[in-house]
Amino acid sequence: MISVNVISEEKAWLKKIKKKNFFFQNICKFFPEKYKFLNKKIYMTLLLSNNKNIKKLNKKFRNKNKPTDILSFPFTKKIQLLKDRYIGDIIISYNFMDKPKKQSIKNFHQKVIRTFIHGFLHLLGFDHKRVIDYQKMLKEEEKIYQSVKSKIN
Repeated sequence: MISVNVISEEKAWLKKIKKKNFFFQNICKFFPEKYKFLNKKIYMTLLLSNNKNIKKLNKKFRNKNKPTDILSFPFTKKIQLLKDRYIGDIIISYNFMDKPKKQSIKNFHQKVIRTFIHGFLHLLGFDHKRVIDYQKMLKEEEKIYQSVKSKIN
């Protein structure tokens, strides 16, 4: 079972996702079996942020002085999913999710779901530094997204 501790430092998130803890727990509930970790307790933290704050973190930890849609900080380099495991932190920028501003709530939610899945895979050790790794990660992302999308919106 995956447990997501959702923290919000940007009020605008509330306009688009009313019950943030329920929303993200629900995403995890509809993951494919492989990613549900049914007999384990897997924990992560999700910070719902904005461009200003994510830019600071991106500069501090990645030496990139610009905002980004998502940052993921795996707890360990090599993941071993024991019975109880904290896998890391994800930060998502509201400003990136809210483009274009006139998009429907459904499109906003779909973008957030895809981005969250992307961050989740980073916590599990996936990356996209090489083309082959990018293709592998994209394939898993799409598999998870297809499992979730019809059940959330």
